[in-house]
Amino acid sequence: MRILLTGSSGQLGRTLQSQLLDHTLALIDLPEVDITKREQIYATVDSFRPEVIIHCAAYTDVDGCIQNPDLAYLVNGLGTQNVALACQRVGAEMVHISTNEVFAGDRPQGYEEWMELRPINAYGRSKAAGEIHVRNILRHFYIVRTAWLYAPGGRNFIHSILQKSQQTGQLRIVADEIGNPTYSADLANAIARLITTHQYGAYHFVNEGACSRLEFALEVLRLGGIGGVDVSPILGSQYSRASTPPPFAALNNIAGAAIGITLRSWQEALAAYVDQHVQNL
Repeated sequence: MRILLTGSSGQLGRTLQSQLLDHTLALIDLPEVDITKREQIYATVDSFRPEVIIHCAAYTDVDGCIQNPDLAYLVNGLGTQNVALACQRVGAEMVHISTNEVFAGDRPQGYEEWMELRPINAYGRSKAAGEIHVRNILRHFYIVRTAWLYAPGGRNFIHSILQKSQQTGQLRIVADEIGNPTYSADLANAIARLITTHQYGAYHFVNEGACSRLEFALEVLRLGGIGGVDVSPILGSQYSRASTPPPFAALNNIAGAAIGITLRSWQEALAAYVDQHVQNL
């Protein structure tokens, strides 16, 4: 299969490359190709003629989005529209990577794939706009929502927890934000399986189970063998940041499970990540 991968140097893009070795890949990212420039994405697609475009490129600085919502929409909304139009141009299927932040976060039992989009911050609104563009332009698409993604080789929540605990011996962790920690290797594997099904629609691919940021941090410390850390639970309202995340935005995998695609528990995935990569943090 001929697959064009946008955002190829990002954490999911890098992981997908190792999961798609049996396919012919074209890799694009800034600065060579800017998805906000329609003529650039058109030229790339016209040359490569992909059968599938996996669209990972995004502006993911959540706090930056609230400070510059126009840039967030330019990249995540109009940039995604450009990629969808490029798919339409050559008859390619599209995989659009989205987020749990398209939901309001007011549902403690979590969200299924078909539920109403009601984002509460600029990042979520820009990603919801991207989803709408995909739905309006294409028939053959997969919208893959994920949450709390982590991958080797970059800074993430796990890295921050281990580093701060070792430097200061103290942590203040939000206890009332709920989500699904998701290992990039498991997400990439699920996407690689999904594109062989031609079962189009929206999917929630996260590691099974949900937890608070506090529970996530405590498990990181346990697996990392780090004791004696003073961990103080706080409320999200006590944590100073520009953006407000959805408080209860766990994703439930219903559509993927129906076609046999599930991900292991977040605890199992985190244990595998720590075992394989924590020494490199």
